[in-house]
Amino acid sequence: MMTLLSIVVLLVAAGLPALIWLIFVRAEDCHPGPIRLLLYTFAVGALVSLPALAVQLLLQRLLPESLSSALVLITGLAVIEEVFKFIAVYWAINKNLTLDEPIDAMVYTIAGALGFATVENLFIIGRSLDLANLSSLGESAETLLLRFVGATLLHMLAGAVVGYYWARGRLVLRGLKDRVHTSFAECLVVGLVLASVIHIIFNYLVLSFQDQNNLLYPSLFLIGVTFFVIEDFERLRDRPDATLPPGINVPDA
Repeated sequence: MMTLLSIVVLLVAAGLPALIWLIFVRAEDCHPGPIRLLLYTFAVGALVSLPALAVQLLLQRLLPESLSSALVLITGLAVIEEVFKFIAVYWAINKNLTLDEPIDAMVYTIAGALGFATVENLFIIGRSLDLANLSSLGESAETLLLRFVGATLLHMLAGAVVGYYWARGRLVLRGLKDRVHTSFAECLVVGLVLASVIHIIFNYLVLSFQDQNNLLYPSLFLIGVTFFVIEDFERLRDRPDATLPPGINVPDA
């Protein structure tokens, strides 16, 4: 039976990686929105992890247990997570007047993705945490560190990619031309596909090297993706011409 102390330790351990990333991302926003909206988006992302998990379990039951379905399963699980995370954030803040700069789309999708990752951390760390066993605490700390640079970072980067293309879609709706994409829906599809591909590649690398307990290749992959995300972040932050005046909202897609 878990004590109050063990529950507190579990919550802190699960939420710490996401909190650190969230503080870092918000600090990079020149005109950050209200903290309450950021936390609300974070909570929505956390809550949507439950129906996403239910759909993932259903998919696992429907797919045959064979080697040929392994890649299909990895793909399906990744797509489910990325779609659910975006739908939750879109539903939560799309009509909020605070969403008035292109960069905001990336910030809030990252917040939702980190909320999703926190619930994953709760399940994973909760399985290994035992306050009566000091070695268990060490294992949980190691798990926390690995998820900080691994799965939590993955969710943040995938969320950022979707947010970037959501922002580009909103620019199209505002009548600002996009050199590549012609519609809001096209931007969203591209963002969700790219985020899912990133998710799939990471999961595949983790599974491929789990016997060697080697996270070098998944980590290098995420580092490479990080450079592209930072470039996207800077690109949106340098778009003052795309800022909406207060009180003007974007029409629904």
